[in-house]
Amino acid sequence: MGARVVSPHGETAASSSARITGVTLRAQHVAVGDVFAALPGSHTHGAEHAAAALDAGARAVLTDDEGARRPALATHPAVTRGDVPLLVHPEPRRVLGELASEIYGRPSEEVSVIGITGTSGKTTTSYLVEAGLRRAGLVTGLVGTVETRVAGSRLDSAFTTPEAPDLQALLAVMVERGVTHVVMEVSSHALALGRVAGVRFAAGGFTNLSRDHLDFHRDMEDYFAAKAMLFDGRCAREVVCTDTEWGRRLDRPGVVTVATRGRADWTATDVVTHPSGEQCFTAHGPGGVRTGIRLRLPGPFNIANALLATALLHELGVSGAAVEEGLAEVDVPGRMERVAAGQDFAAVVDYSHKPDAVEAVLEAARSQAGGRVLVVLGCGGDRDAEKRPLMGSTAARLADLVIVTDDNPRGEDPAAIRASVLAGAREVPEEERAVLCEIGDRREAIGEAVRRAERGDVVVVAGKGHETGQEVAGVTHPFSDRDELAAALSERRGSPQRSETAAARRSPGHTRDSDEEAR
Repeated sequence: MGARVVSPHGETAASSSARITGVTLRAQHVAVGDVFAALPGSHTHGAEHAAAALDAGARAVLTDDEGARRPALATHPAVTRGDVPLLVHPEPRRVLGELASEIYGRPSEEVSVIGITGTSGKTTTSYLVEAGLRRAGLVTGLVGTVETRVAGSRLDSAFTTPEAPDLQALLAVMVERGVTHVVMEVSSHALALGRVAGVRFAAGGFTNLSRDHLDFHRDMEDYFAAKAMLFDGRCAREVVCTDTEWGRRLDRPGVVTVATRGRADWTATDVVTHPSGEQCFTAHGPGGVRTGIRLRLPGPFNIANALLATALLHELGVSGAAVEEGLAEVDVPGRMERVAAGQDFAAVVDYSHKPDAVEAVLEAARSQAGGRVLVVLGCGGDRDAEKRPLMGSTAARLADLVIVTDDNPRGEDPAAIRASVLAGAREVPEEERAVLCEIGDRREAIGEAVRRAERGDVVVVAGKGHETGQEVAGVTHPFSDRDELAAALSERRGSPQRSETAAARRSPGHTRDSDEEAR
């Protein structure tokens, strides 16, 4: 592991004879027998919480030199007596994954783990792959943004990819539950921070790369470098979508490529899009393989996702019949998710929260719309601020009505976020620009879009997708775009689901312009 073991009497190669049974980053979660990983954080050092961890029964502490010097750790009686060794490493995150893997019995060597990375499409592709595996009769696990599933049992997800100790413990549970294949979304944060260190992947897939997370990464090259870490040899098989230049940079001998345009190992032909948004195409693979794919999911980008899933499943030995049947069953929460209440226009919720994703979703909506495209759009606070005007201009260029509202303002002023989105929207020449409307209250904004919709239109509520909360000034309030859209549709039909109706609060067509009102 490369960490030195420190006792109060100096450095030693000895280790504790106590049985180690787990590892955690959180002092409040320590159980007797755990290793406590006291890591440096953005606001505080984990070593400040070492006393609570040691008092709860931690048998060893992994930290860095700074943590080892913190009085809360260095002067604790369990440390000064030599009862608990300190494992000191200059970059403890780099070794935490391997340590956790070893403690939990190297679970990724007992199951086939399939990792999916990329900016957009990770969730959808993961659902598609998992559905194909289930259709093949395999016992599956799923780890991702929306949920975690263990042999059919569902858990909510806090992170796209859990921290290394939680991930290894989860994989160990999956092994115990008889899971044979685990499909995992792998975020750039997870790769850069070592959350998937210690995981052996049976296969890895790359969807695409576009601007996102530049509040964490220095620039797009740094972002790409993090994503490319999945393809540094840790995957037994590698499948890459080469529709973008970023994907083409990952193409090398041994990599299986997929593309919806241009040459690749896997391509798509005979694409048919139905008015309902359902799509069909033929996937062509190596050796003359042909698989007919039917999708419930609309949008050209989902052809690319399904083609990537098909190639991955083929690499894993899944039959074409299981691929066809599995993919045809998939709906993905919050990803172009249709909400219907008998209305004569389409209404969808989507997790698009970056410029390229907004563009893809609105282009997909345009291809379905017999009338106009109406979008409700906001941007999150305390994240990459430079993408806000880009999202505004994209929406103003591709939609007919843009209602700018709040997403998750977090610690920022919601009005300032909306102003940035609107500034980008107003850069689009007026003759090419959608009608712009600002309604800060997200519930009201969704209701306004529904009231303005006419036969043949498509209403897109973008940004939050599957999320069930809205974070404002450090407090997360219950909020579901899907539920609010369903309620607004029911209200329009005269069967309100809330006692206080949107119609009682606003008159149709009313546009709120001032920051004061928009709050």
